[in-house]
This record gives sequence, C-alpha cells and structure tokens, in this order.
Amino acid sequence: MNFKFQVILPKAYNCLHLKNVAQSFRAASIGTAKAVHYRFNKDVMHDKNENYFMPPVISFKFTALLVILFSVIVFHIKPALAEMTPKEVLSKADEARGNVEGVEWEIKIESVENGRTQKRILKIKARDFNSLAEFLSPPKVKGRKLLMIDRNMWFIKPGLRKPVPISPRQKLMGGASNGDIASTNYAGDYNATLVSEDTVNGETCYLFNLVANNKKVTYDRIRYWISKERLIGVKSEFFTVSGKMFKSATFKYENSILIKGKPKLFVSKMVITDAVVKSNVTTMNYSKVRIKKIPDSAFNLNLLVR
Repeated sequence: MNFKFQVILPKAYNCLHLKNVAQSFRAASIGTAKAVHYRFNKDVMHDKNENYFMPPVISFKFTALLVILFSVIVFHIKPALAEMTPKEVLSKADEARGNVEGVEWEIKIESVENGRTQKRILKIKARDFNSLAEFLSPPKVKGRKLLMIDRNMWFIKPGLRKPVPISPRQKLMGGASNGDIASTNYAGDYNATLVSEDTVNGETCYLFNLVANNKKVTYDRIRYWISKERLIGVKSEFFTVSGKMFKSATFKYENSILIKGKPKLFVSKMVITDAVVKSNVTTMNYSKVRIKKIPDSAFNLNLLVR
C-alpha cells in the first residue's frame, strides 16, 4: 500500500526548489537512496496570479528520510546545543577556576615586562564568585588584601582606615589584572555565543564568543576555548570594547578538587602573553588547593579594615 499526504509549503518554495532539495538529500543518503522512491504530481496547479506552484505530493518514505537526515545533521554540527547550553558549559568551566561553594589556594605570580621581573605570592579564599586575596610576599606588600563581592572590588591596606574601591580591570602586576586572581563567573557575567568547534594542542574545543553583560567585569569581550571532553577553559583571547586583542592566556589543570564527591580538575597554571610585545609574559601558578567552608566573616568589609 502506498501512503501519500499533502505537504504545505510557503509561497517562496516551488516544485523546482523542492526537487533540488530532494536530490541533494538523495545524494547525501548514499546507499539508502536507491531504496527511496519519490515522485511529484504532474498536475501542478497555479494560483489565480500564477506566481507560484501549489505544493507537490511527496511519498511518505521520502518525507521520513528527510526528517531523519535533517535531525542527524543538526545534532552532529552543534552537539553542545543539543546536550548543554552555552551557559551550562561556562558554569562547568567556572568551577575549575574557583567558582564553587568554598575553596582556597595560593598563587605565585611572576611577571616579565620590558625586561623587568616581579614576583608576588597571594592566598585566595573563594565562595562562588566572591573572593578574598591576601598578599603573603614580598614583605613590602604583605598584609594587603583585595576583596571582590558581587562584581564590586576593594583594596585594603594595613594602616588605612577605609577600603579603597578599585576595578577588576586595573593592573595588578605585569599582564595580570585584579580580576584575574579571583574566581571566574563567566556564566553570569557574559553573554555567550558558540562560534564553532576548534582544536587546541590536539584537543577538540568549543569556541565561544563572550560579550560582557555589565560594566563591572574584567574584560569587555573574550574568545574562550573550552575542552569539549573535559569542560575546562584551555585558551582565552581578550579584547577591548573596540575589538582590539591586547592579550591572550593559556591554562593547565594539574590540580584536582572534589565537587559533590566527584573529582574535578582545577586550574594549576595561567600564562598571560601581551599581544603586542610577546616577550612580556605573566605566569600564575596555583598550589595548595583545597575545598574548605568559607565563613561569611571572610567577606565582611568592616571586619577586614580593623
């Protein structure tokens, strides 16, 4: 028994266009194509203006093949959209860079800028996207703190009665900005668009274009490569609001933490390279990472300035 049904198409489509689409799908189906039979009704009707053809009659088997092939193509090209939203992918990558319920670590920063080398060691406490950074060395900066709460940031120095409001965009040292040492909240701070899939050091990655959704973030726009398999950020390029790239960064993940009883990779190294002067490089090494309950008092600004 041969089942047939009417397919209603927009006016912009005519029999020739549909036939071309059908032939393209037939070619793509390779061996299956021979088993597919389709035909068009020869009695093509026109409307009173004779501007377009009325819809043809297509066999049930061919229409079913169209649906199957279209579904396979869509899900093969953009698996991220079928499995996880861009925001969900970014949230997973944020966890590996400190955005969890409670974690602390140390950062050793070394920058080489125009031939001059500087070093700093900081201790970071983070809970979700709130962070407290305390300078441990050298002695001249020991005891200074950077507090970040809900995109607002302050500098606290022993002897100062009041904290100083600062921006995450301000330079910390070398190529590192204040916001670079805090936990990331890219999933909340940026609107993400999946550009394509790309390869970084042989690893298949999602390439996202991130555009800031508020003015308090560290960067206006970021191109961010996230490992498709490991769901961690492996490369970034940072741009000004005018679209000029001014630095890039690569990441390594040799640390590990437990999240809900499951091991999760955690960043161990971030290397920032100036886009103009390639010899200007800032390296941040992360160590002594451990999950820890961080009390509210750690982020209490009034307590920190006493």
